[in-house]
Amino acid sequence: MSFRRVIIGLLCLAGLAVVLDFGAAAYSEYRVSRLLRDGSDLGADPEVTFHGFPFVAQALDGQFRDIDIRARAVRPDIPGEILVEAGLIGVHAPLGDLVDGNVRKVPVDEVHALMRIEPVELGRLFKIPDLQVFGPPADKSDGSGGSGGTGVTTSGPIILTGTVSLTSDTNPVPGTSDSGKPVSVLADLRLDADGQIQIVATDIYYGDEATPAAMVPEVNRELVLAKFTRTIDTRDLPFGVRPMKVEASGGQIVVEGVGKNVTIDLDRLQQP
Repeated sequence: MSFRRVIIGLLCLAGLAVVLDFGAAAYSEYRVSRLLRDGSDLGADPEVTFHGFPFVAQALDGQFRDIDIRARAVRPDIPGEILVEAGLIGVHAPLGDLVDGNVRKVPVDEVHALMRIEPVELGRLFKIPDLQVFGPPADKSDGSGGSGGTGVTTSGPIILTGTVSLTSDTNPVPGTSDSGKPVSVLADLRLDADGQIQIVATDIYYGDEATPAAMVPEVNRELVLAKFTRTIDTRDLPFGVRPMKVEASGGQIVVEGVGKNVTIDLDRLQQP
């Protein structure tokens, strides 16, 4: 009977240790979240997650294996809020200094930074409220039927669909808000050498992947394509990481970058 009591006691102690460990992690996540919000002038607390167990062992060593940060941020060139994410691998900082805000510059082995521009913000940016982003047109030649659809991850050619407004002194122009019918275009999505996204509409699209669209007279073709063409400045991802990749995924434009062996500024999750 005494042996059972010892086992039960050990299990209780182990359970208590786990609870205390998760409690310490949760408190640290809260403190770092508030510091990031204040330092980067965010509208709400970002989501901060310390990965790895036990957390206390990492804290005592001042070496954190993996920290994820997600936040809503505001950029002067993109209307509304966008989602920014940062994955910090190998963070070197005393926990006390980190949670008390005594250290702002933190060495990190690797930073995975990401920015998601969602459909609502894209619609505001293009001034096309019902704008949708689709994957590339299906390539029937490979036997797969192509990818298509809004859930596809892709880079290069994409499809944009929306109802645009053109000035017309006569009849409603197909593919405009006057006609009430959307138009679809093929567009090139690319990241230039300066770290800016180039979205360049190249042709009117009438395929199956996008919403059925209105016919656009040739005389209006260039005007419509211009409505779907934009440059987006994304040179600074979270913590100043340079963008390396852009793709369309799930109706969003996603920009990613990686920095290695860098010292991040906790006040620069969102760039000024």
